Order: sequence, then structure tokens, then C-alpha cells
Amino acid sequence: MADALTAKGRATRARLVAGAADVLREQGVAFTTLDDIRARTGTSKSQLFHYFPDGKDELLLAVAQFEADRVLEDQQPHLGQLDSWESWQQWRDVVVERYEQQGDQCPLGALFLQVGRSRPGARAIVTELMRQWQQQLADGIRALQANGLVSSALAVDRTAAALLAGIQGGVTVMMSTGDSTHLKAALDTGIEHLRSTVAPDAAPPISGTAAAAPH
Repeated sequence: MADALTAKGRATRARLVAGAADVLREQGVAFTTLDDIRARTGTSKSQLFHYFPDGKDELLLAVAQFEADRVLEDQQPHLGQLDSWESWQQWRDVVVERYEQQGDQCPLGALFLQVGRSRPGARAIVTELMRQWQQQLADGIRALQANGLVSSALAVDRTAAALLAGIQGGVTVMMSTGDSTHLKAALDTGIEHLRSTVAPDAAPPISGTAAAAPH
């Protein structure tokens, strides 16, 4: 429906989604009602159902997309500029900070539990998020290759997939334990692997890089 809206309608819908996302983060998906969202956004019942005819599940899917987009936005501009070891270190620190601030509550995961992860819309959101994230990591590795910092023989897509899998595993452990050690280890080990593909005489000094990052 969003594609058929006027510019004003799209802006109103976006405001509703952003407001709903704030409420859901504060109160939790299971404890938030449409009345809570209407009160926060100053929206009438008829207006809310105008933009989300299927009700709460449709709104939750829209918020899930909003939260998925936020995952990547929170990593910018670093995720889009992974062309040096310094930029990889900055990106690594931003990722750790993001998930440490999030703590053991994952808004995106909670939304998928509510609407059903197996629903086509929910699955498509996750699939696209992972595709874009992996693609940007792969682009960063190719940028390192172009700058002569990483071996041209490195399997880029496979390496990016492994790094993303490590991040997701680290986040899962962190949500269970409240400890970011595993997330940091996954990021640092992934970056160290990239650095190890460079010939010894071409490798930049270790000092100040992800390998030496404090935990």
C-alpha cells in the first residue's frame, strides 16, 4: 500500500511506524497495544487502519522493516567505507557499541516472535537485511584488495558470510549472557583473518588495529 500513497501519506505512515517503533522498544512487543501506539502518535483508529488495513500484524511488519533498516544505518558511515584498517576498526567499535547499548533486548527479534518468523513478509525482511549486510562487508573486503591490503586470492563472499555469521553468533550469546566478549572475539578474529592474508612485508603494523583492541 505504501507505494500507492501520496508524499504526504507516505510521510504520515513513516511517522506512525517510527512512533510505533519507539513504543515497542520502551514497552516490549508483547505489552504494547494499538491504543498505546495511537496515543503516542496522536493517531485516530480510523487513520491507523487506513494505513494498516490488516491491523497490528501489518504494522508490526512495517516496524520490523524499520528496525532492520536501522541495523545498517547505525553502522554508517563506517560500514560503507571499509577501505582501510582504520575504517574496519571504527566499524568494529560501532558494532560493539550498538549491541552493548541494546543489551539483551532485540527489538527485531521480538517483532519476529510476535508476527511469526516463518511468515513470508518477515522472512523476506531478514533475508534482505542479511543480504545487504553481507554485500557491504564484501564491498569492504574488495576495497581492501584494491588498496593492496588484502590478498587478491581471498574468497570475498565466503569471508564476508563467515564474518556476518560470527557477528550474529556473538550477538546471540550476548543476548543470553549480557557479555559482549564473544561478539568482540568474532569481530577481532574476522579482521585478524583479513590481515593475515597479506604478505608479511606488506602488512601494516599491528599497533592500534583491531588485533590490539581492548575488551
